Amino acid sequence: MPEHDQKAYYFGITFGLNYSTYKMKYSQSFTETDTFNSITPRFRPGFNLGLMGNLRLGSFVDLRFVPSLSFADKRVIVNAKGTVADSIVDRSIESIYMHLPLQLKFKSDRINNFRFYALTGIKMDIDLAANARSRRSDEFLKVRPFDFGYELGVGFEFYNPNFIFSPEIKLSQGLMNQQFKDSKIALSNALDALTTRMIVISFHLEG
Repeated sequence: MPEHDQKAYYFGITFGLNYSTYKMKYSQSFTETDTFNSITPRFRPGFNLGLMGNLRLGSFVDLRFVPSLSFADKRVIVNAKGTVADSIVDRSIESIYMHLPLQLKFKSDRINNFRFYALTGIKMDIDLAANARSRRSDEFLKVRPFDFGYELGVGFEFYNPNFIFSPEIKLSQGLMNQQFKDSKIALSNALDALTTRMIVISFHLEG
């Protein structure tokens, strides 16, 4: 594909794995009461599927839009104090994100059929499975549907006769508080804020 570097724009598809978790900020209630011994977030795997649009801004800079669906699962382990014995609750909070990132891609020189790149950008996530408006009495934790954040990553481009194969790894960090406060949920009273963190390993097929 010797002519590819002169294209003003091109498209592709993307798929991959993600590992997501929550970053927690504990409330004053967590330290002052004896409801919980610990609240511990853990990474859980998920997967991504999406499309890509790439606009050439210069010889070494591209602008990318990569809308995708991210199926994520965030694990929370709660060690609660009891009158007789402590109990451990291990739950996962499932999310289906409509992931809308806008990225700047900084490319190296092409060496034969290989190129390295780094990327940075902003993102908006819409959680289609958010339960902030749920009225169920058995909710473990309530989360908001909208998030905004930033992304950082690196990748490689391998040129083939008819397509480019690009493995990539990036960190996606949310900045907005995802917790929807509900005083009826004990865990909600123990937390002041939840932010999302996701490591994404992607494979792009570009034309």
